[in-house]
Amino acid sequence: MKKERDRRARISAMVPNQRSGLAHPCCISLLFLLLLPCSVSVREPRHQLHGHLPSLIPHSTLPLSRSRFSAKAQLDLTTHCNESCYYRREDCDKEHLTEQLGFETLYADGFRTLTTVDLTENEYEPLANAEIQLRPPKVSSPRRKRLKRQIYGSDGRFNIRGDHFLLDYPFSTAVRISTGCTGVLVSKQHVLTAAHCVHDGKDYVKGARKLRVGFLIPPFINRTRSGQAPIKKPLVRWVRVKRTRVPKGWIQGPPEVSMDFDYALLELRWPHRRPFMRLAVLPSSDDLAGKRIHFSGFDSDRAGELVYRFCPVEDESNDLIYQHCDARPGASGSGVYGRVWDNTLDRWERKVIGIFSGHQWLEINGENRDYNVAVRFTPLKFAQICYWVHGNKVDCSQD
Repeated sequence: MKKERDRRARISAMVPNQRSGLAHPCCISLLFLLLLPCSVSVREPRHQLHGHLPSLIPHSTLPLSRSRFSAKAQLDLTTHCNESCYYRREDCDKEHLTEQLGFETLYADGFRTLTTVDLTENEYEPLANAEIQLRPPKVSSPRRKRLKRQIYGSDGRFNIRGDHFLLDYPFSTAVRISTGCTGVLVSKQHVLTAAHCVHDGKDYVKGARKLRVGFLIPPFINRTRSGQAPIKKPLVRWVRVKRTRVPKGWIQGPPEVSMDFDYALLELRWPHRRPFMRLAVLPSSDDLAGKRIHFSGFDSDRAGELVYRFCPVEDESNDLIYQHCDARPGASGSGVYGRVWDNTLDRWERKVIGIFSGHQWLEINGENRDYNVAVRFTPLKFAQICYWVHGNKVDCSQD
């Protein structure tokens, strides 16, 4: 153990100041040594809940009036929660549950539809076993002084720079959303982001009328025709969105409940050629290697830069992941991922287990605490998103 602590200390001393960003391959390599938990090679792998996944059955699709696109994009979502919403278990009323899992589809021409769904009886009953065991919120750990909104203590974010890093997995899966948010590639033609980036709960935001997804092009590709030196900052290649899907649970629901459904799926007009990150159901944060999450986004205070961060999970409810990863407006919609055990490949794999949403104030036992939060993928949410991607339930039995 002493040798291991000495090894980590030597590595930490070689890593540059976090505020300076990452600009050299050696820095990235050393950082990733820190990101790999030492327990990965010797830890007993935890098996995820993949034996039974629910199936979403489309019931009917109804046409809706065209959107007015009157909402204003909100890049800094903040909600409040008390004991009642913190300890709220996944709704056991099947009728209410299936209503929340219904979804709206917005097409490029402004046409909208509402799809209602159903769950078969034999697949609905076992869902209670998929819930995590809630534990009392942590109160013993000292509170960190908060310097400014969504930054806790020293700023722990890293700028991802360099000719190759932007195209390296997993950074290459992060994309920009034209409304000012971030998204993550989850298939050859689909992007996950936060619902509040395209819809305010009552109407679609103005920018959703001609929604686009931006792919960063690193500097070494952006050379001038005369072969001069490359442009220092990466450019963005924009691709139009074919259709957008938002869960009914987000639309016109109370904020403390709607945040549980703060995710949306964007379908591009044509497939991209970049690697994408697969989804996973996470029964508990204990199933993450090191109990640690990661995400990369386009924070508004670092214009034009892809910003990466990681931190431990502080707490969790059935629908949300509570943490103190440093983030600023613009990071909303980032794919929150961790290293989870893949039973098929028999190894640890990076998989998206949630979407970064925003900020929440918790009032528990008379104490006010604040967290950055991500929407976690429950079996039902996984089934819904998988149906959006594949269009059928057959391909959604496994990730």
